[in-house]
Amino acid sequence: MFDKGILLIISGPSGAGKGTVVKELMKNDKYCLSVSVTTRKPRKGEIEGVSYYFKSEDEFKSLIDEGALLEYASFCGNYYGTPVKYVEERLSEGKNAILEIEVQGAIQVKERYPDAVLIFLTPESISDLEDRLRGRATETDEVIALRLNRAREEVKLMEKYDYIVLNDLVRNATSRINGIVETEKYASERNKDFPAKFLSEKGVD
Repeated sequence: MFDKGILLIISGPSGAGKGTVVKELMKNDKYCLSVSVTTRKPRKGEIEGVSYYFKSEDEFKSLIDEGALLEYASFCGNYYGTPVKYVEERLSEGKNAILEIEVQGAIQVKERYPDAVLIFLTPESISDLEDRLRGRATETDEVIALRLNRAREEVKLMEKYDYIVLNDLVRNATSRINGIVETEKYASERNKDFPAKFLSEKGVD
């Protein structure tokens, strides 16, 4: 009953806390995380095949040509993409597959998979976002300015998302997302085969 997984897409400005929230969600085994492919250099502590699959630009373009990516986008001079096969296998197993991807890619996925649930994770304000970016102490003022400008553009696309989730505290954001998934799981649109199962002698498994 209601056993098909949900494709859950989490986007938001750099510094919104997407990675931290996703890590918290992953403590629940009903979720799985799709590991993205990127051309950017690894950051300290990131692991190949766990954090990302790190590829050269030529390797990334080969994946595009092969049709091996569900979506891809360019952000701050680097490419990011989602492998198709892994996502499709997890959904068929009943797992809720999380894609932590940029706005461009999220919209691409929604066009291909209308049942995907798009969540825009955001801090309370642009000034709060700037404080978070500076607090990471990993980027120059120039890069921070680029990320803030990008955030202003991303906010304009919030209306294309199914839900906006405030990340004031990680536990709050996680709870809100869990609530969204539970609600979506029982949506009639996702369970069109239920009436037939209900009326059968065997009933619903």
